[in-house]
Amino acid sequence: MTILIVGHETHLQETRQKFGGGHHYRLAVNPAEAGKFLYECDVIFDFIVDRPMEQYKDTTKIAFLNTSCISLSQLGVKGGMFGFCGMPTCLNRPVLEVSLGSGHGVPGLDDRLVLQGVCVKLKTAYEIVADRVGLVTPRIICMIINEAYRAFEDGTATRADIDSAMKLGTNYPYGPFEWCERIGGRQIIQLLDAVYRDTHDERYRACSLLRNEN
Repeated sequence: MTILIVGHETHLQETRQKFGGGHHYRLAVNPAEAGKFLYECDVIFDFIVDRPMEQYKDTTKIAFLNTSCISLSQLGVKGGMFGFCGMPTCLNRPVLEVSLGSGHGVPGLDDRLVLQGVCVKLKTAYEIVADRVGLVTPRIICMIINEAYRAFEDGTATRADIDSAMKLGTNYPYGPFEWCERIGGRQIIQLLDAVYRDTHDERYRACSLLRNEN
């Protein structure tokens, strides 16, 4: 397959790590540039997602859109487009987390069948989750990072101790502060703010220390 990545070099690297060297990859550094590559690609992974996404208006290509901070329904996309988490470290995992839009999909086909077909070709397992801001995994990771910042701010433990406790106690690959560094504090805050606006749940109100440091 030919996979078009809309994003940066780091997004290209993580996509290649996820799906392997058996595919052809093209990189567009912004959504506007993606238009000139659409004719030659089979599937799109858009890490940037720029509204109103005119570049996908007339295409029939299968597109995965980074819906970490905005849902498919908020984007108003048509069928044949799927949500995924494009935050660093969240794509290259054994299971691809995907949300479905409410559109009609490719004529004559159900979006679930389209998704199944493309994931077979990409050789990845996948899991369908609700079309909500933050999806599932990124929402949990960012909430854990936020709580770790609160614990450190309260003087409960040092950053190193919190990281060690989470890795040893839950077998997470990284501690909360290590994860924050890998993902990027600004992206953590953007997701927390988006989920808080969606849920009004105080658990997602970004810690002042996290906000001040980023």
